[in-house]
Amino acid sequence: MKRIQVVPSWSFRDAGGNQLNPQLFSLLGAIHETGKLTAATEKIGISYRHGWNLLNTWAAFFGLPLVDMKKGKGATLSALGEKLLWAEQRVLARLEPQLESLASELNLEIHRALEGVNPLLRVHASYGYAVALLPDFSSDIQLDLQYKSAEEALASLNRGVCDVAGFHVPVNGRAGGMSDALYETYSRHLKPRVHKIVKFITRQQGLMVKPGNPKQINGLQDLVRKDVKFINRQKDSGTRALLDELLIREGVNSKRINGFADEEFTHSAVAAFVGAGMADVGMGVKAAASQFGLDFIPLSSEYYLFVCHHKTLKQEAMLRLLASIRREVFQTAVQQLPGYSPEDCGEVVALDTIFSG
Repeated sequence: MKRIQVVPSWSFRDAGGNQLNPQLFSLLGAIHETGKLTAATEKIGISYRHGWNLLNTWAAFFGLPLVDMKKGKGATLSALGEKLLWAEQRVLARLEPQLESLASELNLEIHRALEGVNPLLRVHASYGYAVALLPDFSSDIQLDLQYKSAEEALASLNRGVCDVAGFHVPVNGRAGGMSDALYETYSRHLKPRVHKIVKFITRQQGLMVKPGNPKQINGLQDLVRKDVKFINRQKDSGTRALLDELLIREGVNSKRINGFADEEFTHSAVAAFVGAGMADVGMGVKAAASQFGLDFIPLSSEYYLFVCHHKTLKQEAMLRLLASIRREVFQTAVQQLPGYSPEDCGEVVALDTIFSG
């Protein structure tokens, strides 16, 4: 099934109307990855000559080189080249959930106009790397996937706005389980006799730091150091709730953390912020750290869960979704995400299995 994808585009433009070629970002990313212009141009499918001309054209545009090239040592991004690459990645990271939600709405309307429409399943879920895989493995249903905060998703389920809500809770690790505050927040939206839990994945959460960990950050206690700049997640995110609890448990005063009030809205946006050198450390999943070449300090493991009305489990769309996430091909894709595990994926359990407090 063909699906619409919404991809953001941005560029520099000067007074003469000269505009930055978006292909430059692909080239910079490939140079960063391979360390060679020849390998980079081959990777993105352009000639060496074209790649060389791109770099020279836009070096003249900015008045500074984008790549440092030394004979026998390959190619590395200059400070400007790195900033351009990280800026492009930060734009993508920040807008990704909203754009994917929009694409889901557009795809739904288009598929409704086609013959033989598949059954509809409305999913409101906290954004995550594994959840983002679902559209690629759910071609036999109309998946209306909208990204919301965990509490918004659960509230939508309660109001009948969606069929399935996705959220995450801490388990094991240093988190030691769910806090009283988080338990109360989630449980007021859930009814033991009405709702069922579908286990989805587990994932690792921790601190993302620059490669080599130059500030020697080992845990939450280091966040209060004056030489450490932190980047946070927004207040209604599950990651922020987990961090707040971990800080309380370790006796760390968040008011002493430089940058605690500075927020980004996705794991990848936090990772891009750290990768760009705008912060020394941020909180997020291991997959985001890996995506941006950062080191990762694990702090906790989480269950990512789906919840629905018990009657929804008998509906054709839900049966097809469960079949999809139970298949080996989907679980293999999850396993390829650093720090993710599909153990028990698709298992249906009672609420008190998770909310036993």
